[in-house]
Amino acid sequence: MKKAVKIIVNILAWVFLLLALLVTVIVFSAERNNGVSNIMGFMPMTVESNSMSPTFKKGDLIIVKEIDDVNDLKEGDVITYWTHIDGKRVKNTHRIVKVNLNDQCQLESFTTRGDNNNGIDDDTPASPNDIIGKWSGKKLAGCGKALDFLRTKKGFFMCIIIPMAIFFLFELYKFIATLVEIKKDDAPEQLDEEEIKRRAIEEYLAEQKKKEAEAAAEAKETVTEKAAEAKETVTEKAEEAAEEVSASAGERTDAAVAEAEERAKAAADMAREAVEEKAETAGDELKEAVTEIAAEQNNEEK
Repeated sequence: MKKAVKIIVNILAWVFLLLALLVTVIVFSAERNNGVSNIMGFMPMTVESNSMSPTFKKGDLIIVKEIDDVNDLKEGDVITYWTHIDGKRVKNTHRIVKVNLNDQCQLESFTTRGDNNNGIDDDTPASPNDIIGKWSGKKLAGCGKALDFLRTKKGFFMCIIIPMAIFFLFELYKFIATLVEIKKDDAPEQLDEEEIKRRAIEEYLAEQKKKEAEAAAEAKETVTEKAAEAKETVTEKAEEAAEEVSASAGERTDAAVAEAEERAKAAADMAREAVEEKAETAGDELKEAVTEIAAEQNNEEK
């Protein structure tokens, strides 16, 4: 709700500023153009009497449009022109009731009349050189008095200068307040600069760790695939080697058996020879022992 009110106040302030600028342009334009404000061909004017009532009344604000060629004017048009009333040159806005031409059918003047003048024409016709413009048909009831007041120094100062000064001071205050808030927002950021750096480093390390983990996973998967391939290759090589060993094992067994038989035969021969040698030695020793015993017996008998 507070935000909505703030937006509405800002919109109204800018609308007032635009209106104030418009009034300023009207006032200064009138000062440079004999009291007639001209804004891009349109002239706001205040009705000074009820002579055109009920078309428009005293105090109304009417919009008069600048015309390019007075020859385009015709009966029924409402025009604003310069005239003299009571010896003063003033602006008057009445309706054309007759277009006056000279003997050469050239425009000479316009006979005018107020709608509220009971059919009485104006005493002095309007000269083409005195035409200011043609009424556009637009009017703002009662706004002419406000415009006249704003054209006065007092009204312009009270209704334009003071409010515009307040507006600009308020906008300046808002601008300064915004700068202060921005600085307040920046202060914690400056204080937390180390914290921001620390977080940035942590995020960087976490990102690097994540990348390393992904790389390790990829490497592991690659190693697993290579190991499977190597295992398959080893299995194939082992099967081939087993077949080769099995083929050569038979040949090696036959040779070993023959060699064992030869070694056993040689060992038997050596054992037999040793036994025979021992037997011969034992027989000799036995003969000597018998001889000695027999000798001893003979000695005893003697």
